[in-house]
Amino acid sequence: MRFYTLIIFLFLAFNVAAQQTKRSLSHQDYDSWESISNKKFSKNGEWVAIEISLQDGDGRLQLSNTSGNKQKIIVPRASQTSFSEKSQWLLGLISPEKDSLRQLKLRKVDKEDFPKDSLLLVNLKSGEKTKVPEVSGVKVPKKVKTWYAYHTSVKIEKDTSSNEVKKSKAEDKSFNLTVNNFADEKSFTFEKVLDYGFSDDGQKMFLVKVGDAEIDKSKMVSILNLETGNENILVDHLTSFKSPVFSSDAEKFAFLGSATEEKEEDKGFQLYFLGAEGDLKSWENIPDQLDNKISEHFSPSFSNSGELLFFGWNPSPEKYAYEADTSILEEERVSLDIWGWQDKEIQPMQLKNLKDKEKESQVAVYQINSDKIQVYKDTKSSQIHFNRFKKGNWAIIRNDDHYRRAYSWDIQIAEDLSSINLYTGEVHLLANEVIGNPKLSPAGKFVYWYNAPDSSWQAIHLESKERISLTSGIKEAMYNELHDSPSLPGSYGSPGWTANDEHFLVYDRFDVWKIDPFDLNKAKNLTRENKENNKMTFRLMNLDPEKDYYDLSEDMVLKGFEITTKNSGFFLGDWKGNHKPKALVFGPASYNGLKVAESKKRYIYQKSTFKSSPDVYYATTGFHKEERLSQINKQQEEINWGDVELVDYLTSEGDSMNGLLFKPENFDPEKKYPMMVYFYERRSDALHQYYSPVPSASIINIPYFVSNEYLVFVPDIKYKIGLPGPSAFDCIVPGVQAMVAKGFVDKDNIGIQGQSWGGYQVAYIVTQTNMFKAAGAGAPVVNMTSAYGGIRWGTGMSRMFQYEQTQSRIGGTLWEKPLYYIENSPLFFTDRVKTPVLIMHNDKDGAVPWYQGIEFFMALKRNNVPSWLLVYNGEDHNLKERKNKKDLSIRLSQFFDHYLKGEKAPVWMTEGLPAIEKGKTLKYELSAD
Repeated sequence: MRFYTLIIFLFLAFNVAAQQTKRSLSHQDYDSWESISNKKFSKNGEWVAIEISLQDGDGRLQLSNTSGNKQKIIVPRASQTSFSEKSQWLLGLISPEKDSLRQLKLRKVDKEDFPKDSLLLVNLKSGEKTKVPEVSGVKVPKKVKTWYAYHTSVKIEKDTSSNEVKKSKAEDKSFNLTVNNFADEKSFTFEKVLDYGFSDDGQKMFLVKVGDAEIDKSKMVSILNLETGNENILVDHLTSFKSPVFSSDAEKFAFLGSATEEKEEDKGFQLYFLGAEGDLKSWENIPDQLDNKISEHFSPSFSNSGELLFFGWNPSPEKYAYEADTSILEEERVSLDIWGWQDKEIQPMQLKNLKDKEKESQVAVYQINSDKIQVYKDTKSSQIHFNRFKKGNWAIIRNDDHYRRAYSWDIQIAEDLSSINLYTGEVHLLANEVIGNPKLSPAGKFVYWYNAPDSSWQAIHLESKERISLTSGIKEAMYNELHDSPSLPGSYGSPGWTANDEHFLVYDRFDVWKIDPFDLNKAKNLTRENKENNKMTFRLMNLDPEKDYYDLSEDMVLKGFEITTKNSGFFLGDWKGNHKPKALVFGPASYNGLKVAESKKRYIYQKSTFKSSPDVYYATTGFHKEERLSQINKQQEEINWGDVELVDYLTSEGDSMNGLLFKPENFDPEKKYPMMVYFYERRSDALHQYYSPVPSASIINIPYFVSNEYLVFVPDIKYKIGLPGPSAFDCIVPGVQAMVAKGFVDKDNIGIQGQSWGGYQVAYIVTQTNMFKAAGAGAPVVNMTSAYGGIRWGTGMSRMFQYEQTQSRIGGTLWEKPLYYIENSPLFFTDRVKTPVLIMHNDKDGAVPWYQGIEFFMALKRNNVPSWLLVYNGEDHNLKERKNKKDLSIRLSQFFDHYLKGEKAPVWMTEGLPAIEKGKTLKYELSAD
């Protein structure tokens, strides 16, 4: 007995020692953290390819056999993988080592001399690997992968006497192409290739090669029949080629081409069409239409049936005398913007969308069987909408021209909705003032949308023009019941339709409904056999990416989410709605990314918790046993990680709210911990989410702070219209007090941090309480009166809508509710602030005007509040550049470590960073005091 007691004691002592030896996360850990970037089945389901990426480093490919010997094959740096049609081969690319490329950059080696990728071929039966070096790219057919092609660059000789490259013509960008069949020895090689691609079914290829040597930069276009090896040259004198497309059966082919000299501004593109009989047609304009040309900005596309070829055209551009007047010097030309009150879009939005406007096209169709071109009159490419595969006889036209002027303050503007017959071009007005997002059903029989004004789903049968209120037979609410902004509430969504548009599928808060559009009384709840009020939300999963509808003959697969525990999983449902969904896999984890093999009997998915990375798992029909295929981030075992729990608390008004409390792995309830508070709307549903240690784009990285022995509290927030600041205060402060009451929070060392909308609330809260010892506010609006009239430069939109309708939640104009704007603006109460503040606001912020951060900083500085403003030059609302993200991560941790842990302040905080020292030093080092 003593012996066993000793063994147990030693085992416990070893575990305690192991805990004590685990290190905290550092900023150097980010680069090596792994994620699953792609996963896929072979067609027979016996192999799974898992591409594993590092944040900054060399990833790897893992090939796992799901049957037989469970073989695993690891290939460093391999990605962009594809399986052959008969699951005999895996194809991919192996990239050069990133560190080697970095060394070449440091040595300023010309990029043309960098090592290129290698082609990877893995024989899945033998495991043998074949590599082809110096490959510039690889392609396979989209659907039937019987062939593959790869190209290698042609080295351009240098004139060593002058150290200049000998300039050729089209050959400059040409390459050598090899096309191989996976199953046999059949192969083709081509030289001087400029572009290529497969038909989806792998029967044909288009090739663009260097053309007539007598014509500068000429291109030759041909079609290669892969079965026979016959190459059909279509044209050999083009200077430009773009937008190639095969019909779904590969019998027809279309593209845009120009024979105009490249230096010409107007290329004069023609539409080329190759018919099933091998006849080539081309058009440089639409016959019987005055002064028009084919548009190069609208990619040709075939209808699903292959009977119609859609393309774009435009009238000849209008000529302006002032623009054409060659007697005016460039320095004499006036440059200005005129903002007109009558404009449909304000000038910044017009300028932001100018390139798209210049590329906008009219739409026409070539009716192949009748050899006729039909113009869709007054139909802009931005207004016409097809379904995914261009099925059916109709498209829809959505025109908001009559309502567009109000878009600066009303983002739920109406549209006029029309149908257009794809064969006759006849336009029929279906409805005026539609507020929603109308779509065409997969089979093209209906247009449907969520009608925001009455929270119903509507449809119009395009043949009969009958309007149908699809959800009129359902008592449950179709609108988002947690909606808390001054706009029309959105819906819970619709997954779409069943085959041939027989049934419409739609969600309420918890369930999935099936509706017969011609018999609304038969609306059926598919996921709730009886009306007990459990808290499980079900959503459909379409596991076939090639289908834009749900097939009732196949399994009904659902994702379930339990809103009280936040547990989730996959379920098997019943399309008739006679049986409750049956759990396939369910538990305290986040389940995502479900994929099924072609046999429908093998599945892969990812499962994660806060403590475990989202690894890939494998299961067969019934999910009786799951097998973990990948194991990423093994280094986490050596790190003091953490855990998370769902907590609840009462707001100032007595409402029950949820939050997340993150604790270090070595948490000791007898200790007092500094605590960080972070928030953004409602986040508690992410209880089981895995957070990778990543350099910060704007907010604190939760694993980093938890690993470094902080508590992190993330409360949910419930808002009242007109009171965004007080609402945040009434949820966050009581939540913090509830955490302090647990006994392990150091109430004198609590920090708060948020970005954008969260940054605003941080700024507001520190004007109302001194409970936080330090605060971080990223891109905060502090003066709603000035921000209201500002511009979101990323879109060119006025900011009015944000206050009148959406997140800022004032619910009226500045002149209707001036006191609300002032009382919710932190700037007017900055004299109350005692909390040190770190602000980040970047000078190219496209969402929140940069001057808001400046206003806050200057007010804090004027009131002698310790404060710093970080401005990353050229950066947007959230940081894009990894180097800047790493820098911000360091400064965030140094700032909060100083105030909440008593660490020494870094020099950038004590001395600042004078402009004369910019770019010369980062001043991370800690001060002597």
